[in-house]
Amino acid sequence: MSPDYDEPSYNKPISPRQFIWNTPEERAAGINNNLKVAARRYLCPNCGKEFSLFQSRAVACKYCPQANQNCPNVRCPYCDKEYPIKGFIVPDNNPGAKADQVHMTQYSQNVFNRWSDTYNRR
Repeated sequence: MSPDYDEPSYNKPISPRQFIWNTPEERAAGINNNLKVAARRYLCPNCGKEFSLFQSRAVACKYCPQANQNCPNVRCPYCDKEYPIKGFIVPDNNPGAKADQVHMTQYSQNVFNRWSDTYNRR
């Protein structure tokens, strides 16, 4: 690696409004920017392990009472350290940062609500 190497690009926050290339196969499968941002892997600054927003919400936030209340945080499922979504998952230095944070929180919650409605029925 070169000496001016900062960090892997996959670990940098990205806005769901930013252009993200989707292959024709991904588009046919219904994969969009929201899904790519939520499924993207990030490194926990505390323990160094990788996790995604989906993984955080499904594992670490599963029984948290704020999980259904548009929580502005993401929690590492390995070390249980919590970080704000803004600045970790989505950038915090753009005019739409707050909107991105709310959008991704609501998107991930809607995905889990649909999953729960579909698969947790008796």
